[in-house]
Amino acid sequence: MPTTIDCTDRSVREINVALRAAIEAGECEITLSNPEARHNLAVAVLKPVKITVDGSAGFYCAGMMDGATVEVKGSAGWGTAESMMNGTVVVHSHAGSGVGAAIRGGLIVVKGDAASRAGVSMKGGTLLIGGNCGYMAGFMMQKGRIIVCGDAGEALADSMYEGAVYVGGAIAELGNDAVIHEVPAGEADEIGALLDQYGMRAPKAFRKVLSGRKLWNFDRKELDVWKAAL
Repeated sequence: MPTTIDCTDRSVREINVALRAAIEAGECEITLSNPEARHNLAVAVLKPVKITVDGSAGFYCAGMMDGATVEVKGSAGWGTAESMMNGTVVVHSHAGSGVGAAIRGGLIVVKGDAASRAGVSMKGGTLLIGGNCGYMAGFMMQKGRIIVCGDAGEALADSMYEGAVYVGGAIAELGNDAVIHEVPAGEADEIGALLDQYGMRAPKAFRKVLSGRKLWNFDRKELDVWKAAL
């Protein structure tokens, strides 16, 4: 039977201490009830346990974790899963700014919309967004992939190094040095399988956004390009 930690009238520190105690006691499935959008829930969890947030979470939920599975039944605030090393985070509704920032691996699934700066400075892993995302998604992305089933805001993939951004809807504006490519059939099939796994609706087609590589190395001959980026 899963263990339940009632967050009512508890501070975030008290909740996370109780969570760690349950994990150290060998519990593998833990539910946080009545979370009331508290910040910093389930941060720095380093063991392969399943944690369910039975409601909405505030800022930085599941940040800095390595190997856990965190399911948020509602929405999640800024910085969800920031700096995650590995694991899975599923948000059933919307996510605030900076979801998936600087992650190095693992999978983040946002079934609704994501706000600005989704996946900035990603160094690996996958960020899947079922709805739309705001401006500067994938900014300075280094590795990994972002999949946006809906529309993407301005400055998409600005100053991206490696990695890829897939967009199923409209792109308001490409960022500096971002270019559009066709999606290879094998990659499209893989994305489709991932969407099916999480019961998410696929768009008719995706476009793939990659770095044009003009900003990889500074060249005075391309000073105007660099000025635009800065």
